[in-house]
Amino acid sequence: MRTIVITSGKGGVGKSSMTINIGYALASSGMKVCLIDADFGLKNLDVMMGLENRVIYDLKDVISNKCSLNQILVKDKRMESLYLLPACKSLSFENLNVDYMTKMIEQLKEEFDYILIDSPAGIEKGFQYASGLSQEAIIVVTLDVVSLRDADRVIGLLLKQGVSHLHMLVNKYNDEDIHKGRSLSLKDAYDILSIPLLGIVYDDHAMIEANNKGMPVFMDKNLAVSGCFSRIVKRLEGVEVPFQKNKKKPLLERIFG
Repeated sequence: MRTIVITSGKGGVGKSSMTINIGYALASSGMKVCLIDADFGLKNLDVMMGLENRVIYDLKDVISNKCSLNQILVKDKRMESLYLLPACKSLSFENLNVDYMTKMIEQLKEEFDYILIDSPAGIEKGFQYASGLSQEAIIVVTLDVVSLRDADRVIGLLLKQGVSHLHMLVNKYNDEDIHKGRSLSLKDAYDILSIPLLGIVYDDHAMIEANNKGMPVFMDKNLAVSGCFSRIVKRLEGVEVPFQKNKKKPLLERIFG
């Protein structure tokens, strides 16, 4: 059983999208997965998964004993083994008891193979609290200086809290931008962060469209970006697989078919 915090140095890098799609990929591989929305300020996993109308209880209701832990869990519409533990915008980290949350995680461990915690970004309130719930973390970055420098600071905070098993996930990767010097490279990212690369997710507008429809991009096997998450899951499981080549069609072919 593994509990993994998924975080970033700054907002806007696709952290929540990565959490959801990794969750779907794990569930698709036969794992029982629980996603915990710990990003209280945004609280958007339910919307991005198309489950907002199925949320009856939230974390605050469990804490106030209005419902049980099992009652708060929302089963996904598409994946039998994927569940969401929704956040509550009216709840602040100052009102949470660390021991209570740790106990809740221990209860979930008895039922799930993976628990993925969507943490606030490192610059936001609540990051240190959420990251303290696990000994393993995935840091989502994009290949720009601000994202990587902020991520480096987050890595320092994670190491200080004893979170020593760290992975880098590069989102919005674009070969053309790198070749034309509009983006930093993977080598630059490694030189700055010095943590293992878990995966690359290519820049694809399909990701935005999928989020708007409440349909994770992983579910569309016709999209090359879907395969990125399958490879990420295999690496999490210790399988060595090559990084996926970008299979985008040439511009003229995309326009004229």
